[in-house]
Amino acid sequence: MGGNDCIRLVQNESRDPKSQEPDFVIFGDTMGELGAAWNMTGEVSGKTYISTTFEHPNISARKVYANLGQRKHAKDKTYALIWNPRS
Repeated sequence: MGGNDCIRLVQNESRDPKSQEPDFVIFGDTMGELGAAWNMTGEVSGKTYISTTFEHPNISARKVYANLGQRKHAKDKTYALIWNPRS
C-alpha cells in the first residue's frame, strides 16, 4: 500500500445475522477491496475485537490474518492492528 493509503471497514448491509458472511468489507483508497472482517468476542477477556482477513496480491501472496482492537489505556478511540506473520 502506498504511503498515503487508508483502509476503511464498510458495514456489510446485506449480511444475514445467522450466516458466516463478514460483518465488514475492507477497502483501500487506491486498491479497492482488500478483504473482510468479523465482529468477535474474546473467550477469556470477554472484550470485543474485529478479526480481519486481507487478501490482495499487493499486500501478500497469501492471506493475512489480523485482529483489530481498541488500544489498552487509550483515551480516544485508537485501535491497534495485531498480526502474527507466518514464515
